[in-house]
Amino acid sequence: MLNRFLKRMKENQKGITGLETAIILIAFVVVAAVFAYTVLSAGLFSSQKSSEAVYSGLEEASSTMELDGAVIGFGTAGDDLEWVKFSLANALEGEPINFTEPTYDSKGTAAAASTNVMVMSYVDKNVRIDDLYWSYKVLGDDDGDTLLESGERFQVTVPGSVADDSDFTDLLTDDINANHEFTIEVKPASGAVMKINRTTPAYIDAVMNLR
Repeated sequence: MLNRFLKRMKENQKGITGLETAIILIAFVVVAAVFAYTVLSAGLFSSQKSSEAVYSGLEEASSTMELDGAVIGFGTAGDDLEWVKFSLANALEGEPINFTEPTYDSKGTAAAASTNVMVMSYVDKNVRIDDLYWSYKVLGDDDGDTLLESGERFQVTVPGSVADDSDFTDLLTDDINANHEFTIEVKPASGAVMKINRTTPAYIDAVMNLR
């Protein structure tokens, strides 16, 4: 009787066929391939983003300007500062920087329809004025365009120029008197913002080296 029972159990057992084994293996291969593709795609995406960040940083650095020399202030002796001049050069032999001048709006700022991409701002503890009017002239080598390129120097006048009769008194309710701290922000279309922070001396002269 025991032999009959064991024989019946043996007859009822079902094994896994070769076809079923192949299907299971194929399923494992497909899942592994999908997982590997997902991991590989994520890695490539991360690498691409890292490369974009590096190239973006290099572009920012290569478009940076540097101050070349002193910041000179001009004003009425014993009264107030009227405008400043400073020279800029292209740092690191970087990309050319567009210095198309703004259009004057008679208030010391750029006109609404001005096409300049270089923006300059005035900041002190009381006020901030964006998009100042400014002008420039080339010192030394000049290839005739409005791009600040390697080896060139541009002398910038803020705000505007004497010929335009534009000065800080057109912009500010409170004039820039003695011991007045202020900042000129120079913002190119691409690249780092340059902040020129200066303080007027204890006595306003007609011409001053601002430190």
